[in-house]
Amino acid sequence: MADYVINLFLDDDKLKKIEGAGLADDIVTVDGKKAVQVPMTAKEKKKLAKGFPEMTFNEDNACELPPPAADQLCDIIADTKTLDVMKFAIMKLYNPLAGKAPRSAQR
Repeated sequence: MADYVINLFLDDDKLKKIEGAGLADDIVTVDGKKAVQVPMTAKEKKKLAKGFPEMTFNEDNACELPPPAADQLCDIIADTKTLDVMKFAIMKLYNPLAGKAPRSAQR
């Protein structure tokens, strides 16, 4: 079992993508809404927390990504046809250099 999960709530478009990827059996109901739960490790959680400081976890160690990132995660899941995508997705979702000025070369 994963240390943490991302609840990816499914609207009609996302539901079609998840079902099209053959992952209909992984759909669960969370707070009355259809979702898939994407597992992640504590290390991956730490990286996402840096990239999305507004992200909070509930008592079940579950969180929800903001809409643009959730859409991107859904696309990654649909392309790979698995929920075990965080090692790859973290590179797409988390940009550690975002907002930092480029350093000039020292001479």
